[in-house]
Amino acid sequence: MFGLGAPELIVILGIAFLVFGGKKLPEIGAGLGKGLKSFKNGLREVEENVPGLNEIKSLKEEVDKVKDLGSVVGK
Repeated sequence: MFGLGAPELIVILGIAFLVFGGKKLPEIGAGLGKGLKSFKNGLREVEENVPGLNEIKSLKEEVDKVKDLGSVVGK
């Protein structure tokens, strides 16, 4: 996850606690969660409305399979 480990996340949370205080953090977290959910829903909606996207994904999978076979045969 972006190269962040537990120590880095603890430091970030500590700084956020100092900056915003304990009472504001739950509100900020809830707002971030709602925003992320809305973003994911919007992205899913766009993917559903793009014609031919499923075909493109299946073609990409087939191309990847052929590349894998080519690397095995080339050895």
